[in-house]
Amino acid sequence: MRRFLLLGGALAAAPTFAQTPPATPPAAQPAPASAATVNGETIPLADVDAFIKAKFPVTPLTAAQTRQMRIEIVSDMVDDLLLKQFLRKSGVKAEPAEIEQHFKVLADGLAKQKKTLADFYKETGQTEAQVRDTWATMIQLAKYVREQVKDDELKAYYAANKDHFDRVEVKVSHVVLRVSAVAPPAERAAAKQKLEALRGEIAGGKLTFEDAAKKHSQCPSAQEGGDLGYIARKGGLVDEAFSKAAFAQKTGDIGPVVETDFGVHLIRVTDRKPGTPSEFEKCVEEVRETFIDDYRTGLIGKLRKQGQVQITVP
Repeated sequence: MRRFLLLGGALAAAPTFAQTPPATPPAAQPAPASAATVNGETIPLADVDAFIKAKFPVTPLTAAQTRQMRIEIVSDMVDDLLLKQFLRKSGVKAEPAEIEQHFKVLADGLAKQKKTLADFYKETGQTEAQVRDTWATMIQLAKYVREQVKDDELKAYYAANKDHFDRVEVKVSHVVLRVSAVAPPAERAAAKQKLEALRGEIAGGKLTFEDAAKKHSQCPSAQEGGDLGYIARKGGLVDEAFSKAAFAQKTGDIGPVVETDFGVHLIRVTDRKPGTPSEFEKCVEEVRETFIDDYRTGLIGKLRKQGQVQITVP
């Protein structure tokens, strides 16, 4: 905005007055650093770093660790933004009363643990606004799926994933080489080739699976010969691709190399618990919720391929 010299409340314009030299314009402020751009919308690097600081307030990170953490977090943020953009276009709304109901349920649950919502925000590194935003997205997605998906599709999904609803568990061990989800293809190919060679040595009796894990696996489980214990078909801490491959294997087998967002794996199944037979009619809401989780994953995969996503993490 242009500045004028004020004399007695009037603009100084008469030529008999010495003119004030034009003020030096303030230096242009650098644009906020961007972590990613998603279909024209920016994810600020400051938001990524704030999340890291909230989650690891007293943990010192090296420059390499910080960058790796940024990459992993911004990948999740990209997914969330793609989903929000899609739902905005769909026109599906989350009513304030629906969001408040979620807060009530959460507050009641926390009260039983003698905790408050403030405790929850602190422990999870989130603000109330962020929690509201997350729940709004969840509500919108649930509504969208209910509009789009018929009961026959849910029944087919139940049949295809009966291991999960029957609570079947398998005991697994793995050898993993960590490779970032955004690593160059050559790096991922080299890791796969190394695991294929290890698989051949194990099959040929030159190396036991346990020894391969202890020598090569980049996971705390390496000390236990790669043993991860029992896993469920869905909803656990392991990646969907990992779980799907494990449940498809026979006990004692070592399957082909499996790729996940965490890296590449060799998987061995050592035991299987049959669980308890379920019925669709008695667990239909659980089926619907699990379906929504998988639907979200598939939808985001499509949106990533269709959208314009640029990662700019420094």
